[in-house]
Amino acid sequence: MESFRTEYELQVEAKKLRVEKDILELGDKIAAFKDGKIPDDKFRSLRLARGVYGQRQLGVQMIRIKLPYGKVSANQLRRIAQVSDEYSTGRLHITTRQDIQIHHVSLDRTPQLWADLEKDDVTLREACGNTVRNVTASDNAGINPNELFDVTPYAEQVFQYFLRKPFGQELGRKIKIAFSSDDQDDAFTFIHDFGFIPRVELEVKGFKVLIGGGLGAQPFLAHVAYEFLPADEIIPFIEASIRIFDRYGERNSRNKARMKYLISKIGLETFLELVGEEKEAVQFDLNRDQVKPLNEFEYEELNPIKISDLFTDDADYNLWVRTNVFPQKQSGYLAVYVKVPLGDFYTDQARSLAYLLDSLSLPELRFTINQNLQLRGVKPEQLQTIYSQLALLNLIESGYGGLTDITACPGTDTCNLGISNSTNVALELESFIRINYPKLIEETGIRIKISGCMNSCGQHGLAHIGFHGSSIKTKEGTLPALQVLLGGGKTGAGTGRIAEKVIKVPSKRVLKVVQTILDDYLQFHENDEEFNTYYDKQGNTYFYNLLKPLTDLEQVNPEEYMDWGQDERFATAIGVGECAGVIIDLVATLFFDAEEKLSSARESLSESRFADAIYYGYAAGIHAAKAKLIEKGIRCNSQHGILTDFDTHLGADFGYSDSNLFSDLVLRINKEKASEVFAKDYLNELEELILRLRSIGRQRLVDGEAVTNKN
Repeated sequence: MESFRTEYELQVEAKKLRVEKDILELGDKIAAFKDGKIPDDKFRSLRLARGVYGQRQLGVQMIRIKLPYGKVSANQLRRIAQVSDEYSTGRLHITTRQDIQIHHVSLDRTPQLWADLEKDDVTLREACGNTVRNVTASDNAGINPNELFDVTPYAEQVFQYFLRKPFGQELGRKIKIAFSSDDQDDAFTFIHDFGFIPRVELEVKGFKVLIGGGLGAQPFLAHVAYEFLPADEIIPFIEASIRIFDRYGERNSRNKARMKYLISKIGLETFLELVGEEKEAVQFDLNRDQVKPLNEFEYEELNPIKISDLFTDDADYNLWVRTNVFPQKQSGYLAVYVKVPLGDFYTDQARSLAYLLDSLSLPELRFTINQNLQLRGVKPEQLQTIYSQLALLNLIESGYGGLTDITACPGTDTCNLGISNSTNVALELESFIRINYPKLIEETGIRIKISGCMNSCGQHGLAHIGFHGSSIKTKEGTLPALQVLLGGGKTGAGTGRIAEKVIKVPSKRVLKVVQTILDDYLQFHENDEEFNTYYDKQGNTYFYNLLKPLTDLEQVNPEEYMDWGQDERFATAIGVGECAGVIIDLVATLFFDAEEKLSSARESLSESRFADAIYYGYAAGIHAAKAKLIEKGIRCNSQHGILTDFDTHLGADFGYSDSNLFSDLVLRINKEKASEVFAKDYLNELEELILRLRSIGRQRLVDGEAVTNKN
């Protein structure tokens, strides 16, 4: 027991030192950037990987706080509130990836903000940029009556394992991972780079594995990689896959750089073959790293309860109970879902929620992918107290997960890519439906989602009725507009459907759009016919013709030239998006990166993280080779291409031949198992190589004549 405790304490201390180094490094990079020592594009990539994201307003940043599967303790919630008050505006925003965002933060203050968050084990690391992003999961994981087992510990392990991994820092694009608790697939695994749905075979826990999905401007449904993969093999599979994506993925065109495009290009079978070859390089001790249960809440044995047993004479309370309260798998316990309009709440509400958790001894709070929050472990006798406290916080709106629970990204409020407003549209629609269709407040078979642009941060592609921001030109100017999409959603067990574009209408006509669609559905659908079934029966052209009159621009009211929530005439003002970092091709910068990675490799080696050390060495070799190719004016768009091009164009200049290729040296990474002996030998070879690469033409670099890739 003493040795285990000592090992654990050493792990905690090592993590603390890595965090401190991260924070100090961010401060140093900010200072170097302001002194003109780091190019703007390079600095952008650095800060994005540390959760610092440029927003629409100049001179301030959005900070994304990374919360695995949305779980947060009372102390963490108080810490987030304190940070928001001190460094931001006191507003907290829940994202569709179960993160928290705060806005209008000064760049200079971000290192101290991060340091304050880490006091309660909350991180910004890899919350943005070309990294492994937050790991999401069904909000009901662990309490779902239909789950085969709780996926939460596996989501936690994946989150912790991939944090700060060298192969997850500078990818071609981001990686998104999701765990669903059952075949209902509430986490939408089918639109993720990696999706996992629990399975059990011969009493062995495992997962159905989905790979290569994604939304964005060009949605892809994920492929089934495995119908069943044992649970202890998912991390090696993810790591090997990311390594292949890092090596073969597109680097030159950001629009084609997600994993879904690589799999589409080379085929799933070839991709999985490459993954199988890469597994030798993965250092993952299955015995040491077996998933252990998290600190679980101690549930008592309570009598079962029906939702109807909770009703009182208060009709509003009863509606809230019907739509927002659900029985857990633990007998006699309830989960309470709190609807948070637009996912926006404030620090006074956060502190009150933290107090509520403590005062009622509730285990935790979870943020959901539809921008709400959940309290779990609630006893029936506590429910009215919770309702009363939530009423004081203005958080008792009914209709969780239904037609009036609209998901919307921040859009033009803060995002550089926003074209037209999404937030005020959502609020107007919710109010309109509640007033005009009160019987549909409990309707959970129709979901509305809105994005400010086609990139789908509001997940409009998953909606039964979706909208994304756009614009329409007229003789008199430009109208804010919304593209209407219909028919999206999950179909279960890792399958789904992407909403189809129907028609584009001026934004101010959106209420009439929804009214027209709902009235048509309510009038003509057959009994128990779901909305998407009705949409399929009628067809896209039917709805196009139904909505076509709303696109008539012969009569345009002056107010239609102003977007929702705005009092000035609309004008498109799209900035440069930062959903992923950019690629830097400055020769001097690439060599600097190579040297930094060698330093990180040596540090990893000293900590016996051999696989990490080897990967840092591999990345250093890639950066140095790319620098030399750029000097020669040779375009580079993937790591594998860099290796091939170096062999073809420069290998002979540096003493390589057909029997002794440069790529053979670098790709030893996946030919030998990670070990101390191999790591030392590999790093020594690469360090010597990089010194030789840099020595030729060094004077040119010292004189500052760096060459950029113009392609």
